[in-house]
Amino acid sequence: MKYLYSKIINIDNLASLELFAKKLNNKLVNGDTVLLTGDLGAGKTTLVKFIAKENNVKDKVISPTFNIMKIYLSGNRPIVHIDAYRLNESNIDIGLEEYIGTNRGITFIEWPYFIEEYIPLNNILIEINNPNNDDSRIITIKTNKLDLLEDF
Repeated sequence: MKYLYSKIINIDNLASLELFAKKLNNKLVNGDTVLLTGDLGAGKTTLVKFIAKENNVKDKVISPTFNIMKIYLSGNRPIVHIDAYRLNESNIDIGLEEYIGTNRGITFIEWPYFIEEYIPLNNILIEINNPNNDDSRIITIKTNKLDLLEDF
């Protein structure tokens, strides 16, 4: 996928990641699909937890690794959280296309490369790296929406 704009953001600690999530949440609109990449433990689910908190989600947000998909309806807007790590061509036809990019909420997809055929072209890619194995992160946002990168 090609993106017109990108920005690198340095995160010092979990409080900084939560602030990043708050700013990102304010930029996201219903129908957005956010692709999350990074190694295991990079903070993909933690970012979704912070965004869910900003949307007043009352449910406990957990990694959907074994469920594949979790849908949170208790907040200001629905949040669909997909972990595609365990999907492959043999078990991909489980109805994900009905939830990805839903206009009623925001979709977050961890390990999106396993389900590329379902990814909308107008998506937002967030790469999370943890080169120091501590609470700091390097986040790269790639998008075709220039206004999404303002205020970061």
